[in-house]
Amino acid sequence: MTESTPAVSAPAGGERHASWLELFFDLTAVAGVAQLAHLLHGSPGWDDVALYAVMFLAFWTGWMLFTVYGNVSGDEVRTWTVLAGMFGMAVMAASVHGVREDRAGAFALAYILVRSLAGKAWQRRGEYVPELPIAQLGLGLTPWIVSMWFDGTARYALWALGLLIDLTVMLSVSGTRLAARVDARYAKEAREAGSGRRAAKPEAALMDAPHLGERLGLFQLIVLGEAVAQVVAAASQAEWDAALYAVGAGSFLLLLLLWSLSLRHGDDGVPLLAWDVLPVRLVLPPHCFVAGAVAALAAGLGGAVEYAHHPVPGPVRWLLCGSLAVYLAVAGVAALCSGRGVPGTLLLVGPSLAAVLVTGAAARQAEAAHLVWLLVAAAAWTRLVVERRRPGRRGRPARPAP
Repeated sequence: MTESTPAVSAPAGGERHASWLELFFDLTAVAGVAQLAHLLHGSPGWDDVALYAVMFLAFWTGWMLFTVYGNVSGDEVRTWTVLAGMFGMAVMAASVHGVREDRAGAFALAYILVRSLAGKAWQRRGEYVPELPIAQLGLGLTPWIVSMWFDGTARYALWALGLLIDLTVMLSVSGTRLAARVDARYAKEAREAGSGRRAAKPEAALMDAPHLGERLGLFQLIVLGEAVAQVVAAASQAEWDAALYAVGAGSFLLLLLLWSLSLRHGDDGVPLLAWDVLPVRLVLPPHCFVAGAVAALAAGLGGAVEYAHHPVPGPVRWLLCGSLAVYLAVAGVAALCSGRGVPGTLLLVGPSLAAVLVTGAAARQAEAAHLVWLLVAAAAWTRLVVERRRPGRRGRPARPAP
């Protein structure tokens, strides 16, 4: 594979959409996001937020590996392989509730099996994925295996280390570097085999660009749907009066703005991202961060509804403001990468991000309605500016080589 060889392309036979099997697989994402959001209910501390971040990234990684497998395999996908991965994801989701008691080992073991199953799927196909180096470079799985002999904070730290290794690999190992590794490994195995029978050289797998974008967008819809569910569930248990109406209307409008920024003014579910500016391996981490931020915001909005008649506690206030700040920060990076320039990016997200952070720090006695509508105003600024400065939308050519 050379620098000019695209790692992602559009299908020659026309754009395809998510299959029934892929949509069935996504049911585990619905269940998993809902369970993970519950880690942040009540008044979450920093340890709760850290554990949520680690577990969300692990769950998203499992979903992403099988999503890319289905994307590349198309009609050749092995149904039982996907269903086995779905079962492993379901075990991960079911383990979230009791992770601090006796289910952390089950979560880790299910993650290890999901990762291993995804790796075996590529071996059977005789392919490697230039845009997904962690499918071939499994060093990040080692701390998870070691964590099976630890408990408590040490176990969670090992999980975080494994995910940090995977994230570093995604950001640093380009398709060209991965192709060189594959070639070197094959040449070494060929020398060792000598004149004996050799395995076929792995081929580079190409992703279906429009299909992958649809799948990533669907995941963002899942987390936005969880936010709606959290608000509805909390409202069903609360007293219906003017305060609740204000919080509910503000929550709905805030989610509407995030939907617009992510899926109408962004691409691949990443707000303010242009279509063809980054290789997939650099799109996937921001997608995860945005999804995790919205899922955390979902828990915060549920808490805001519960405190509709009282000042919002500090942990809930910071959950709301912090999650939206992460969302806006990722949007700013995406806008910068999309060629909007530093002044344009600062105009887009600078005032919004500053307002959210000031609100988190200063609005200590704010009522839920006031807090939610301040966040609405911050998101609305970015939405208004991007609409006014929206460039002509380009077509969807093949992505650039990494």
